[in-house]
Amino acid sequence: MSIRLITFDLDDTLWDVAPVMRSAETTLRNWLTEQAPRLGTFSPEHLWAIRSRLTDADPGLKHRLSELRRRILFHALAEAGYPDDEAQALAERGFQVFLEARHAVELFPDVHETLERLAGRYMLGVLTNGNADVRRLGLADYFRFALCAEELGVGKPDPRPFREALARAGVEAGQAVHVGDHPSDDIGGAQQAGMRAIWFNPTALPWDQARQPDAEIRSLAQLPAVLQRWSQA
Repeated sequence: MSIRLITFDLDDTLWDVAPVMRSAETTLRNWLTEQAPRLGTFSPEHLWAIRSRLTDADPGLKHRLSELRRRILFHALAEAGYPDDEAQALAERGFQVFLEARHAVELFPDVHETLERLAGRYMLGVLTNGNADVRRLGLADYFRFALCAEELGVGKPDPRPFREALARAGVEAGQAVHVGDHPSDDIGGAQQAGMRAIWFNPTALPWDQARQPDAEIRSLAQLPAVLQRWSQA
């Protein structure tokens, strides 16, 4: 069955997310120090304690990262003595500061070239558990759709996001391929939904799952050749 749809993970597949998040957290911390001095020298452990409390009360927040961060900020500000309305306003402003910094990504070198090449032949989509927005990154024109866990209310590796992608594209699972870095969320989730899955593994990590990926690539530039081999098989 010929391939018609390719879906992509974002974080650690189209860019290295760790330095982005470190920078975004620092930017937010500096902003809060200036704009919300009552917080004082709040610790990451304190914010993690708030996070755990919130997700224990509402487990669905684990898939709603933007809302979760807003609530963490609100509770931290309220506990620091800010009135609820002021805490709410500061939390939203702080979240927007964080979100802007979170989108200051450096794409892997072959992203644009590979996506442009593939978009001329296949339908492309996004499946992410994160809150990066391809429209803010100048990538939206490559993709037919972008699905995130926050909007769906469920994240990878649950097969439902993958099935929603198939429905959006109007294709069968055998006609679709997912590309991602995470062995469980991306590879396991896609295969559970009946799709083929390509493991993006730029640092040559060992595979530690029982079921193997359908293919493995070290860079996105290798992806068209893999797809071509499958088309010819």
